[in-house]
Amino acid sequence: MVAAKLIVEDLTHHYPDEYTGESVHALEKINLELNEGELVTVVGPSGCGKSTLLNILAGLLPYREGAAFVDGVKIEGPGPDRGVVFQEHAILPWRTVRRNIGHGLEIRGVPTNEITKTVQDFIDLVGLTGFEDKYPHELSGGMKQRCAVARTLCADPIVMLMDEPFAAVDA
Repeated sequence: MVAAKLIVEDLTHHYPDEYTGESVHALEKINLELNEGELVTVVGPSGCGKSTLLNILAGLLPYREGAAFVDGVKIEGPGPDRGVVFQEHAILPWRTVRRNIGHGLEIRGVPTNEITKTVQDFIDLVGLTGFEDKYPHELSGGMKQRCAVARTLCADPIVMLMDEPFAAVDA
């Protein structure tokens, strides 16, 4: 039997209300098991905990109750096994499209010739051909978001987490 890629067990998260001191329940005993190749969408009204769950799974928000694992390893902070595409544009303003998309490969020490080929493939995939050497301030909102999606895909994480990634992308 194949083990799940992402497992969440009884994950609970409360925020303290800064005015009343009471706890605001963002997540209560969430359980998930996601296998390789699965695409899962979490849907719910604003404030129901979707982004809180994503931030915990990304390792950006610590949790106290329950557990979360990727490939059997407990999530205790950010890691290269998880790629994240945020609602807001989260590309580096001092890097070109090409260098933003290749960022994860550079960090891993992938050879330059392999980075060049792989990055160009993702630039072509997301329709940014011709914009390789442009900086984020020279791009539309949708182009910035496509750059962020390409960067995450290019890094080839085990799990890709996306928080409303296509809101700024034209059909």
